[in-house]
Amino acid sequence: MKIIFKTLTIISLTILLMIPQTQASQVSGKAPNFTLKSRSGKNLKLSEFRGQVVMINFWASWCAPCRQEMPLLEKIYKKYKRLGFTLLGVNVEQDTSAAKNYLKNVRVSFPILFDNTNKTSKLYKVSAMPTTVIIDRNGNMRFMHKGYKPGYENSYKKQIRKLLRE
Repeated sequence: MKIIFKTLTIISLTILLMIPQTQASQVSGKAPNFTLKSRSGKNLKLSEFRGQVVMINFWASWCAPCRQEMPLLEKIYKKYKRLGFTLLGVNVEQDTSAAKNYLKNVRVSFPILFDNTNKTSKLYKVSAMPTTVIIDRNGNMRFMHKGYKPGYENSYKKQIRKLLRE
């Protein structure tokens, strides 16, 4: 009975995360700090990036909108990184092998972090894939996007430019 309940819970959560919930909103409050292991094996802390505009993109390799968005995020990162911007891709899968295989084909230069316990995802109340949070230089959350549709990258760039000018 426990196995059936656990399986149904996992299936329900997976379906919920796959439903395209596309909404962008302004948010406020300090961004919760976290430490996650990166693809290079090094632990990275959000607080190490204070003074920069930071975009955190929560993603999964099974998420079609995440895969569609990833190359666009790489372009944004390359365009703004010299201006005090960084992008942290946070993979939320418990088994990181699928994400690592995906990244062999879709190369990105921004840091990829692994939240295989979903503690960080819970801190940020991630309820859709992908979820993107944009944080100002003072460590305050300013924008959150749930889901992805083509064109969101234009909103990202506009919001990043706004925060870089502050």
